[in-house]
Amino acid sequence: MSETTGIRLPGSPTALFDHVLRLHQLAPGEPLPRDGEPYPDDGLHRRRQGPKVPKDRNSVGKDVAAILDAHFARASAVPSELADAFHDVYIPIHHNEHIAAAAQRADGERVRQTGRWLIRHGTDRCSVAVGLALVAAAGTADDIPMIQMIGLLSNHFGPLAAHTFEHQPGGVEALLWLAERVTGWGRVYVVEALCRLDDPAARPWLLRRACDGDFLNGYFAGKVATVAKLHEALSELDSDSEIVDHVGRLLHQMSDCGGMGLTLAHYPHASVVLEAHARHVDSLSPTIERYFTIAVLTQHLMTRPPEASGCTAAQQEALRATYLDVLDQAEWTHTARAGLEADDNRMRWLADHRAPQLRLRAFPDRLPDVEE
Repeated sequence: MSETTGIRLPGSPTALFDHVLRLHQLAPGEPLPRDGEPYPDDGLHRRRQGPKVPKDRNSVGKDVAAILDAHFARASAVPSELADAFHDVYIPIHHNEHIAAAAQRADGERVRQTGRWLIRHGTDRCSVAVGLALVAAAGTADDIPMIQMIGLLSNHFGPLAAHTFEHQPGGVEALLWLAERVTGWGRVYVVEALCRLDDPAARPWLLRRACDGDFLNGYFAGKVATVAKLHEALSELDSDSEIVDHVGRLLHQMSDCGGMGLTLAHYPHASVVLEAHARHVDSLSPTIERYFTIAVLTQHLMTRPPEASGCTAAQQEALRATYLDVLDQAEWTHTARAGLEADDNRMRWLADHRAPQLRLRAFPDRLPDVEE
């Protein structure tokens, strides 16, 4: 049985902290595979249907607070008594005022020690989440590495980890460390916290690396463009291909994130940033990601009114022509065809659904999609 699965023989459950630590040690600078799932307690949580969210949302967390109050009221109570105390109550994964208040009512040192024990030794996500909430309320800077580690299980513990660092001295550096190692919803929580802090120390990372291409980036792409002052950094595109690629990801997300976040239509610098990206992308070597980004932006410019891109009609036409000229260059066309032959899902999607609209040289034999 693999050591990386976090699974032990029956009767000897694995602490979630040990599980994440093993996975992290395999690739310290990268996100955990599948966000660390399955967790060691996955079997238990799949077998039983957990408590539902209370109908009265204002009461969420009160049951947890009552258990904590009773625990801390007994001077002889030890942290391990809480290891299995939360199975029958709904556990919020975000910051909760009722749980925080229970932590404030108790002795700070007991709260810290209890939270730390639950994080390091808890074998169930419910107790670990409560431990993280206690450390969020009463922890110190010494707890940052521990919170970062459990925060790598970001789909479940990312919200509280991000909240903790957002309200803690030195939190920007801790958030940046975590941001490099989380994806999906975890990345949303962490990047949004960085945007709310609006700290100059975070802007270089936000400018270059915040978007990793996931669909959920749409929730924060516009915030990143605004906080990182993207429109003021366009001169750096001349010498920094990483920024050019990241600008492309931001524009791609903002072109199709209605209902999620700030769109190009409402981003005041959309036309300036689009024009800068179009000028500079031609100087880069073609890659599948770059081809895909430009093709999606071109499709947006061809099928939506100018105001949807924050442009005038003349600007829209010029941008469309510039991007198409790049896509139809021989080297770029060859890169796209090679990606299709390798069954790259982005090139396959373009070939099947967008090539007829764009009339791309890379996919001359594709028939229009009947649903288009």
